[in-house]
Amino acid sequence: MREINASQITEVVETLCIKANEHLPGDVKNAIECCRSREDWDIAKGVLDQIVENYEIADAQNVPICQDTGMACVFLEIGQDVHITGGDLSEAINEGVRRGYDKGYLRKSVVKDPVRRGNTGDNTPAMIYTEIVPGDKINVTVGPKGFGSENMSMIRMFKPSAGLQGIKDFILEVVETAGPNPCPPMVVGVGIGGTFDKAALLAKKALMRPIDTANPDPYYADLEVEMLDKVNELGIGPQGFGGKTTAIGLNIETMPTHIAGMPCAVNINCHVTRHASEVI
Repeated sequence: MREINASQITEVVETLCIKANEHLPGDVKNAIECCRSREDWDIAKGVLDQIVENYEIADAQNVPICQDTGMACVFLEIGQDVHITGGDLSEAINEGVRRGYDKGYLRKSVVKDPVRRGNTGDNTPAMIYTEIVPGDKINVTVGPKGFGSENMSMIRMFKPSAGLQGIKDFILEVVETAGPNPCPPMVVGVGIGGTFDKAALLAKKALMRPIDTANPDPYYADLEVEMLDKVNELGIGPQGFGGKTTAIGLNIETMPTHIAGMPCAVNINCHVTRHASEVI
C-alpha cells in the first residue's frame, strides 16, 4: 500500500488549474493550425489567425487564454493500492482550486446557490469525478469548463428504435442550435450509453481525450470522422462568421446500457478546450 499525502494532491491541483488556463494542449493547437491552412474564406482565416495569436500570447506571458477561466472539473484515477493520508480528499482538491485561482489571478465564476446565486469568492467547489483503477498512483486531470459552451450542451434519452440515425441527427441538432454561442471552432464530446447521468459524464470525459486520437472501436472511430465532417458542413465557421471550420474535433465515448434505452449526451466545448494532467 502506497501512501500519498493529501497536501500533494492540493499542490498538483493548484499547478494544473493555472497550467490548464494558460497553456492550450498541443493537440488542440495543431488542430486549429491545420484547419487554418485549409480555410479559403478570408474572415474565417482572420478569426483563426486571431485565435492562434491569442494562445501564443497566453503561452509567452503566462496569462489566461480566455477571460472565462471556467468551473474546475477535476478527474482522478485513483490506484486501488493508494492510501490517502493527512486530510480529506475533497477538501484537498478544493484547496488546490482555491490556491490556483488566487495565485493565477483567474476569474472566480462559481456561485454558492444555483437560484439565489452569490459568488463563493474562490471558484470552489470543484466538480470532482473519481474512478478506482489498478495500481499505486493517482492520475489527476483538471479541465476548466467555461459556460458559454457548457450552456449549449444537451442530453436526450432515446428509445433503441431511434437507431444510429437518431444519434447522428441529435449531434447535428445540438451543434446547429449552439451556432456561434460556444465560440466556435468547437470540440464536440459525445457520450452514448449508461444511464441519464453516466451519458453526460461520458460526454465530458470525451472532451478530455486528445482530439488527435480515435475511439479504439473502429465502428465509433469511423463515426467520429463522419460526424466531424458533417458538423463542419454546417458552415457555422469560426466565431459564427462562416467557413469550413465549425469544429476542430469530435470524440465519442460509449458504455453498455439498458435494453430499453439509448441515452446520448453532447457536451460542447469552445476552441479553448483546456485540460492538464499529472501523475502522483
